[in-house]
Amino acid sequence: MRIIGGSLRGRRLVDWEESGIRPVRDFVRSALFNIVSDFVPGAACLDLCAGTGSLGLEALSRGARKCLFVDHAREACAIIRRNAEALDLLDECEVFEGDVVAAIDRFGRRGRRFDLVFIDPPYGLDLVAPTLEALGDGRAFTDDPVVVVATRWEEGAGESFGGLVRVEERRYGDNRLDFYRRSASPSACVGENPR
Repeated sequence: MRIIGGSLRGRRLVDWEESGIRPVRDFVRSALFNIVSDFVPGAACLDLCAGTGSLGLEALSRGARKCLFVDHAREACAIIRRNAEALDLLDECEVFEGDVVAAIDRFGRRGRRFDLVFIDPPYGLDLVAPTLEALGDGRAFTDDPVVVVATRWEEGAGESFGGLVRVEERRYGDNRLDFYRRSASPSACVGENPR
């Protein structure tokens, strides 16, 4: 697996094949970043259920300012750190090992704010809805965030969670991307960033 766009395009990610972690496929990642491209430059990103860190690292390659990665698995966090080091991105990365829902609450209480959030949970564990519910209070967001959920097609979540409303969904084979914005966002789509 490799970084597919931005300043680090073509650089390979390390140590994920033997871990059993399922990263987002290149063609789905490419589609995702084509859709959110206007939101990435300068963004503070949050990569939840981060696995190998491929989404957050891709965002950094494309101009995001920083990324905080969260995963409950120690092995995944170690892989993210190794990838960040191999890509010379340690200064832009922070890795948090722990429960995703608890982490969201912690970040909100501590005033951490994110422009762009990625959620890529392991299949079949029903983690999407609880994660979106935790994000729904909006405490961990800047004024106009985008939340992207990558799942299997049949695992899509609901239309709204607190202040988050699904504005777009895309299908790529058996993969699904759902895009959420604040219900009060000035734009009802994802393709344009009003910033």
